[in-house]
Amino acid sequence: MKNTIKVERAKLNISQTELAEQVKVSKQTIHSIETARFVPSTALALKIARFFKVRVEDIFELEDTD
Repeated sequence: MKNTIKVERAKLNISQTELAEQVKVSKQTIHSIETARFVPSTALALKIARFFKVRVEDIFELEDTD
């Protein structure tokens, strides 16, 4: 799953740690999501989207598996 969390963070000039604190997860979780090593739960994806005031689909995108 692709995501634009790093881009969204850059727009607001916030660190992984700051985002993690806002959505109540560890910095390591944010890093793992950004590097596509971890797919967030629906609830976490919604929290991240709500924080950035965008739709989940604006941040997360399924990669083609064909």
